[in-house]
Amino acid sequence: MANATAASSAACGELYRGQACHRLTLPCGDTVLVALQGAHVLSWVSQGRERLYLSPNNLWDGKSAIRGGVPVCFPQFNQRGTLPKHGFARNMRWHFVEAAQSGDATHKVESQVSDEGASMNFTLCANPDTLMLWQQAFVAEMCINLAPGQLTVTLTVNNTETLNELHFTGALHTYLAVDDIDLTELRGLGGRPEWDAVADVHGLADEALYFDGEFDRVYSWGESASSNPLHLQDGTSSLQIEQSPSWANSVVWNPGEGKCAALADMPAQGFARMLCVEAAQVFEPISIPAGGQWVGWQRLTVS
Repeated sequence: MANATAASSAACGELYRGQACHRLTLPCGDTVLVALQGAHVLSWVSQGRERLYLSPNNLWDGKSAIRGGVPVCFPQFNQRGTLPKHGFARNMRWHFVEAAQSGDATHKVESQVSDEGASMNFTLCANPDTLMLWQQAFVAEMCINLAPGQLTVTLTVNNTETLNELHFTGALHTYLAVDDIDLTELRGLGGRPEWDAVADVHGLADEALYFDGEFDRVYSWGESASSNPLHLQDGTSSLQIEQSPSWANSVVWNPGEGKCAALADMPAQGFARMLCVEAAQVFEPISIPAGGQWVGWQRLTVS
């Protein structure tokens, strides 16, 4: 385990585009940058390459949703309910967890730091702003774990109600960086039930997915998500994508040239540099009993 000095230098606060953020840096040079707004992963650099797409056209006003990185969609997926699109968690400031440093009166990031990796945690609790939108007591936690060549993002939802169940949908809406969407393929979803939201057609997925124009599809896993990693091939770069079986769906999305041009927070050719592969709960809400907890994660590994 690294000593306290190493831990302090591995995780530090900074401003990015005027937004308060925290960064983890490993001895190998891998880094991850997380904004307090939305506990939103903005950047993951591994083996000298940025692995996430972040739009240069974001407003960075501390309130508008951030396009790119890993938005946390909670407690609603897209517009499937009465809440704002993709819920409210991505628009709100989360609390960065701190703890007293052992044997010292100063404070440091609550991170588990070693040569193998580091982690940091953020929380969002029910408050007057959330209760105006959603009459639900809850504590949401985001754990960002960085290891050499690997990023794991974990969402934990605690139902702090004493009597009532908590119901939610959502996603880890990950924007992966690609050099050229025309030369990108995604494998591992072959045979999965597929809903093409663009054509509103249901079918079974092909083994290899390619992207020519708008692509918006939802895949259903049943019990097999964690044992069936996906593989994103982007030229000579390969990325393995896993998710916990607690997420029922994976979503694959690229706006294509036409829709991208209509998005104010995306550059006209931004679609060619990104592909969203999301761990998601789209159709059926997750139910958490009073006092219960739910955990869902997504793991990205450089192959």
